[in-house]
Amino acid sequence: MADIEAQFASSIFNKGDRSVTLKFHEVVYTVTIKKQGFLKHNENESIKKQILKELTGVVYPGEMLAILGPSGSGKTTLLTALGGRLCGKLGGTINYNGKPFSSTMKRNTGFVTQDDVLYPHLTVTETLVYTALLRLPDTLTTQEKIMKAEDVIEKLGLTRCKGSIIGGPLLRGVSGGERKRVSIGQEMLINPSLLLSDEPTSGLDSTTAQKIISMLSELVRGGKTIVMTIHQPSSRLFYMFHKVLLLSEGNQLYFGKGSEVMDYFHRVGYSPFVAMNPCDFLLDLANGISPDDTSQEDQDEVKEKLVSAYKSNLAENLKTETLDFEERRVNEVSDHNKSERWSTTWLQQFTILLRRGLKQRRHESFDVLQISEVVIIAFICGLLWWQSDTAHLQDQSGLLFFYTAFWGFLPLFLAIFTFPQERDMLEKERSSGMYRLSSYFMSRTIVDLPMVLVLPTVFCIITYWMAGLKSDLASFVYALFALLLCVMVSQGLGLAIGALVMDVKSATLLGSVIMLTFILAGGYYVQHVPPFISWIKYISVSLYTYKLLIGSQYAKDETYQCGNNQTCLVAEYPAIKSIGLDGQVISLVALLTMMVLYRVVAYLALTRVGVIKK
Repeated sequence: MADIEAQFASSIFNKGDRSVTLKFHEVVYTVTIKKQGFLKHNENESIKKQILKELTGVVYPGEMLAILGPSGSGKTTLLTALGGRLCGKLGGTINYNGKPFSSTMKRNTGFVTQDDVLYPHLTVTETLVYTALLRLPDTLTTQEKIMKAEDVIEKLGLTRCKGSIIGGPLLRGVSGGERKRVSIGQEMLINPSLLLSDEPTSGLDSTTAQKIISMLSELVRGGKTIVMTIHQPSSRLFYMFHKVLLLSEGNQLYFGKGSEVMDYFHRVGYSPFVAMNPCDFLLDLANGISPDDTSQEDQDEVKEKLVSAYKSNLAENLKTETLDFEERRVNEVSDHNKSERWSTTWLQQFTILLRRGLKQRRHESFDVLQISEVVIIAFICGLLWWQSDTAHLQDQSGLLFFYTAFWGFLPLFLAIFTFPQERDMLEKERSSGMYRLSSYFMSRTIVDLPMVLVLPTVFCIITYWMAGLKSDLASFVYALFALLLCVMVSQGLGLAIGALVMDVKSATLLGSVIMLTFILAGGYYVQHVPPFISWIKYISVSLYTYKLLIGSQYAKDETYQCGNNQTCLVAEYPAIKSIGLDGQVISLVALLTMMVLYRVVAYLALTRVGVIKK
């Protein structure tokens, strides 16, 4: 294993290549929290909470910094800030080789999140290959990018499971350690100068955790700068860290060499009475627990003393180091040679994302249960409306309105889940600069079209001929076109609601209310809508779709048998008269406008999501 790790570091990540010295000086981060509850006196009352409190440190190439501390101490917040991903106002300075965070630095930074955000239905190879195709520059051919992905698979020891799917909570896939290595491999593909990892050993057994940290240690020997948060490593792992930063409630208790941390706390009056894991001892101190059981100090007193000791013993020297040292740059890239913002063109991003989306969602596209449901409902409708004719206009118009209701709801609910479910993935990939939001949006909406359009087509073919609707081909095509247009509009509305709300439960409730309102104003249930609320029908998908479907079946001069040997005009039938057989072009234009407008709203809503940078 050690030989493989050494080859990994030397062959893929050459020492000295774009080395990065990371400095952060008096970093402060404050959030505003609005007070909640029924008893609050001021609706606008809020409190400010300081998450990070003047944190300072420096990490050189070839060093691995471990950020330690109990839950809620600010570890992940600091790591996110160092990775240039923290939204909101951030105080202090963070420099990379003496420069602020930039698009160039973003492309040279790898960020491994605590939760492995991966597509569950893609295999290990597919996951890394698609990442390589999107993140590696155009100077490499497609085959070279694929070879790099395969090389990473081999070096990370993932060959045995490269054909296995990633899996998820309800889907069996690779193990937790293998999933973590895939996440690290995604970042390693770009040969990052700086690697940030949030809890890389979380949920792993000690042996797997050792392998992960050993692999990262080999990358450090290759000249990389690595910063990680880690909760409670074993003593064996602890001594692999070059530097340690100990946090407690956003305060800095220690920053320095890991090998000197125990001596430091001994000098300030805190030493363990029994042999123990250094990390356990540090976490006790960060929680305000003194190793001296006889001490009368409470937890807050211990924390205050440790903060004071840090400021007296370490703070000034550390600030001097971060402010005054001469930058060491190796192969520094000059400003005029900065890389482009995107590794690939818009068309390449769209094509790759479309292929990946089709593979990821192929299990949903061929969902037997969903197909069976639609087919069964279609046959039930065909039997209920079996061979009805113009003598039963009420029945026929009822079937046509059922088309609008059923195919208004189903695409809406399927689309609502799209963006809320992919928010984590979108945040992760957009934060690393993998692709433009527009290329993702276009590919994501097109991926679902085959299933969105095939199912209503099958439904229409079954019910249309079983119910005995107008038998000429032109009328059938007209009705099918109207139905598919309704589906597209409803899907767009679902995408917009999901992107605006970004919460599945709330979005589903809002979608239900909106679609039910459209159906009620669709002209079938209520034919005489009061003027003060009649404006709803002009934005109703159901009304315009119903109007097109009615127009596909009946003409103004067409008659039906309305009594014994009596014929009446279809246009005068009450249920059809209230809708009218004219205005077909207006209905078509209205639906096409809605189809585009809802998708524009969905796109704009995504750009406004705080965690997603346009």
